[in-house]
Amino acid sequence: MNPGIPLRVVGVIAETADAVSIRLVADSGQPVAYRPGQFLTLRIPSDRTGSVARSYSLSSAPHEDGPLQVTVKRTVAGYGSNWLCDNATEEMIIDSLPPAGIFTPGSLDADLLLCAAGSGITPVLSIVKSVLARGTGHCTLIYANRDERSVIFADTLAELAAAHPDRLTVVHWLQAVQGLPTARQLAALIRPWSQREIFVCGPVPFMDAVEAAADALGIERTRVHSEKFLSLSGDPFAPVAAAPPETADGAAVTVEFDGATHEFAWPRETVLLDALLARGIEAPYSCREGACSACVCRVATGEVKLLRNDVLEKEDLADGYVLACQAVPVTDTVRITYD
Repeated sequence: MNPGIPLRVVGVIAETADAVSIRLVADSGQPVAYRPGQFLTLRIPSDRTGSVARSYSLSSAPHEDGPLQVTVKRTVAGYGSNWLCDNATEEMIIDSLPPAGIFTPGSLDADLLLCAAGSGITPVLSIVKSVLARGTGHCTLIYANRDERSVIFADTLAELAAAHPDRLTVVHWLQAVQGLPTARQLAALIRPWSQREIFVCGPVPFMDAVEAAADALGIERTRVHSEKFLSLSGDPFAPVAAAPPETADGAAVTVEFDGATHEFAWPRETVLLDALLARGIEAPYSCREGACSACVCRVATGEVKLLRNDVLEKEDLADGYVLACQAVPVTDTVRITYD
């Protein structure tokens, strides 16, 4: 099974000197469903390896009923971002995995504090637009950039704030004027809205500073949602191998997914995602190497071991959350739920 969806480029928009938005539609003409804050994993041509996979957040919002839109900012030595900025043109076909990710609010009626830096605004903008158009929540956005010229979506944010003055507050932080934001400075900014759910996206030092600020204010880690991307070394577009035959020493697993319950013997050397996909269960995933959170699920009973984990925090693990693409059984019986 190859999970790729061919997407056709229908527009390329220069947002700043080093960032572009790429608009995409399914080449089949069928709509692609997604949630605000999710991302696409795109297959990008490479002369050396044939292709590389890179994940980019959607800056469009589901209610807009238009093309999917990812916004890409050049990074130093970033092959994928530079290739897209230099080569993406209308009518080009780019393969993508289905939209994925859990960086999305549980309710559009909740009041949110959103912290973004640079291109980290991309999923945050999708969330803001969705809350304002389809919910009743209030949003406060703290948005850090190098200087005024590097502010992606400056006009869009100004228009949204003007249209919803009682529901959207935008606080800009410019490094050229104020320096890099420290955890102490961010704590002072965050304090008035510290009772809200917090969504954070941006360079790792910025996200670390926001998380440190939240810790200093005594904010529970479960209310701080950070979107982390790592470069992928493998090929998530490769066909999924068939699971090995069930053996007597496999764990008995029950998986609750999409309203259905599945029970089968889980081979101890097979990761859960492969076992599900081999049985035709379309469980979500993206990177297949423990570098994103698209395949996250929860262990309700029993115990599993993760072969790799680059994204889940210890608080997530304590709550039973695991990565299906890296989980193998430890106990003889396991029950897994996809919330």
